[in-house]
Amino acid sequence: MPSFRLSNEASEDLIRIHHYGMQRFGEDQADKYLSDLFKCFGEIAERPFSFSSVEYIKAGYRRAVCGSDSIYFTVNNNIVEVMAVVGRQDLENLL
Repeated sequence: MPSFRLSNEASEDLIRIHHYGMQRFGEDQADKYLSDLFKCFGEIAERPFSFSSVEYIKAGYRRAVCGSDSIYFTVNNNIVEVMAVVGRQDLENLL
C-alpha cells in the first residue's frame, strides 16, 4: 500500500493553514479542509507520478493542487514525502 509522510515544514504548514482557516471560516470548515488535504495526500501516494514535475523549483519535486493550496512532494523508495503546503494565505502574509 502506498504511503506518505510529512516533513517538519509540511507539518508546520498544516498547523498554520488550520489556524488561518479557523480565524477566517470557523472550526468546522477548517477541520473539513484539513481532512481534504489528507485525502489529497492519500491520492498523491496512490499515483505520485501523475502530478506535475517542478524540477525548476527543486530537483525531485512534484506538485499537486488541493483547494487553494499547492502540495510540494518528493518520492523516495515508494514513499511520498510531503515537503511543503503553500497557498493563498501565504501570499496574503507577504503583502
